[in-house]
Amino acid sequence: MADKKKYDNSVRNWTTPKKRGNKFAADLKAKVHTAGPKEGEALINTESAFRRGYFMSQSDNAGVYLFKKAIGEGKTKEEAFAISKIKGKPKAA
Repeated sequence: MADKKKYDNSVRNWTTPKKRGNKFAADLKAKVHTAGPKEGEALINTESAFRRGYFMSQSDNAGVYLFKKAIGEGKTKEEAFAISKIKGKPKAA
């Protein structure tokens, strides 16, 4: 236990979604924790489900953002919904 790093829970630790996504992708690919106090331990089902869910959440947030942006630009709800479903950067019309 002496070689493990002690974490301070009184300080908020945050990271950008891209960095967190890269860490989660590495964990899922390796099927083990790649960083932190559990480094090297196998992922259990709930942990891998959480990581997969994180990626779905990012996609949901991106869709809502694109929908609201399209509505703000004067598009109809149907057009905005279609735009929000496009993966990647929408092409300018």
